[in-house]
This record gives sequence, structure tokens and C-alpha cells, in this order.
Amino acid sequence: MDINYIKDAIAHKETKKIPFLLQITRKANEKYGEKLLDDYCTKEVMQVYKKNMISRCDAIYLSIGNHALGVSAPWWSWYDSQEFYLSSDPPPYMPKTKGTGSYSDYEQYTKFLKENFGCYITVFIWGSHFEKAYFARGIENFLADMACEKEFSMNLLNTIIRKNMVMLENLITNEYIDGVLLGSDWGSQKSLLMSPVLWREMIKPGEKKEYDLIHTYKKDVWVHSCGNVRQILPDLCDMGVDVLNPIQPECMDIYEIKESFGDKLAFWGGISTQRTLPYGTVTQVRAEAEKVITRMSSKGGYIAAPAQEIQDDVPYENITALIDVLRHYGV
Repeated sequence: MDINYIKDAIAHKETKKIPFLLQITRKANEKYGEKLLDDYCTKEVMQVYKKNMISRCDAIYLSIGNHALGVSAPWWSWYDSQEFYLSSDPPPYMPKTKGTGSYSDYEQYTKFLKENFGCYITVFIWGSHFEKAYFARGIENFLADMACEKEFSMNLLNTIIRKNMVMLENLITNEYIDGVLLGSDWGSQKSLLMSPVLWREMIKPGEKKEYDLIHTYKKDVWVHSCGNVRQILPDLCDMGVDVLNPIQPECMDIYEIKESFGDKLAFWGGISTQRTLPYGTVTQVRAEAEKVITRMSSKGGYIAAPAQEIQDDVPYENITALIDVLRHYGV
């Protein structure tokens, strides 16, 4: 597995092969996982999978040829009653987090993947900032807080960022990871969940601190935000985001975004998981995948994938049709 395809895509270099990073949900894994392994698993991957050295999802991803893998890592939770989580100023040591494994497991697993498969490794951190706030308050309450109780909202967001900065620095010292994905959904199907002005005032400063810290350790910044975030893409460019996901085609014109920001942002996603994959024919899936890959990979800057994880309502033949197109362009 050539890690340089991902790195070149992020650097906006055209490559002979188009890197891809496909993922499936837990339920899709339960429904289709064994069949996908039967159809795609390589001897090398099967050997380590049978020894329980990698998860079934990662066995699938490695077998189909994903150029990158996403790994989880210890992260803090509101539901843990430890002093670390209740403190407004977390101590600067390496805490363990509840229910997410350990730092030693995280480091050993990334080391194993890198040394045995040579893939690009991204740490996935979902619900890292804005979402963490509304997990605590409820989304309607927190949006109202942002509009009417700005001091309270900023105190909550700043508390989250202080904790995040400690946790991030614990994670990104790992020499085997290449990037960090921070996920917080700012968009709805049609627009931002808040005004661009409010986003710039309350969300942007904390996000920028996180991005700068990640870049300090020479890792790439991946940002996941569902929905229509077109209005703040200039901000994300200025903040140094390297890769944007999922660029949902039902929410934004992905080709306009490529034309307007393709020299500054790399994109991961773009193939419809809302319409084409669950409801289209095999022919339609292939046609859309080929169109998106061809147009979005022009001049580099594209990592091919569905806009979201593939869910269990997608027919198996549509999944394999997509995988076959990804492999045609990327393997």
C-alpha cells in the first residue's frame, strides 16, 4: 500500500492512481462483513485477521485496498465522573478515558498497521467541539444558548477546547499517525445550523487552536462536517484545513466547491450515500462513482469515497459495484 498516494492528494499533486478511503457502519459490517471478506480478503490480511490482530472492518478496508485507515483513540466524555472530566482545567498528564481502550493499545495498533501494511493512518475524533457542547445541553438548547447566552456558551466551548488540547497532545506525539480528523457537524441539509457570523465568533477560535496544535506536530488536519458548510469554506482554507469531508452532493455543489477551493482544500467523499447508493441501480452507482472520481481528482486533491459511511440499507451489489470502481482507479 503506497502511502504517497494519500500524501500527494493532500498536497494537490496529480497521481496515476486515485487514493480511496471507504468505510461502512457497524450494522453494515454485521450484515455484509463476512461476505465482503469472502469476496475480497487477501491471504496476508486473512492471516492477521484470524489471529485477532486487526478488526474485521480493518480487514475489509485493507483487503479492498484502502490507502488510509481511520483509528480510534482515548478521548474524554461527559459521562465519566473522574476528576479530570469535572475539572475546568485538566491536569497536563496522560489520563486514561472511560470505555475507549488505552493509550498503549492505541500506540501498539497504529505501530502494527504502519509496519505491516504501510498505510496512511488518521485518528478519528468524532463530536469534538460544537457537538460536545450540545451533547451536554441538547442541540436546541445550545443553539439558543449561542444566540441568547453568549458568555455561558463561550465558557462551555472554551472548557471543551482546554480539555481537547490536552487530549490531542497526548495523541499526536504518536509517530505512526499521519493525520487527525476532528468531527463536528455545523451544517444542515440546506445551510449552516447558525449564522456564519456566530460560527466565526464562537466556533472558529477554538477550532483554529486545535488545527495549529496538530500542524505543530507535522500531522494533517482532516475536518468532518455534515451538511451545507459552503459559507465558511474560505475560513477553513485560511485556518489551514488539509482535508474536508464528507462534501455531500445533496447539500452542496461539489464541483463548484472543487473549482473554487480545490487549490487549497483536499476533499474526501462526494459519492451519494443519501440517494444513489441505497436507491440506485448498479449501473447508476458505477456511473456516478466514475464521474465524481474523474472530475474531483483533476489536479489532485481528492480521496475517493462515499459521502458518508455505507449503511446497511445499501444493496450488496451496489457496494461491490462501488468498490470495483474505486479499485479500478486506485489499485
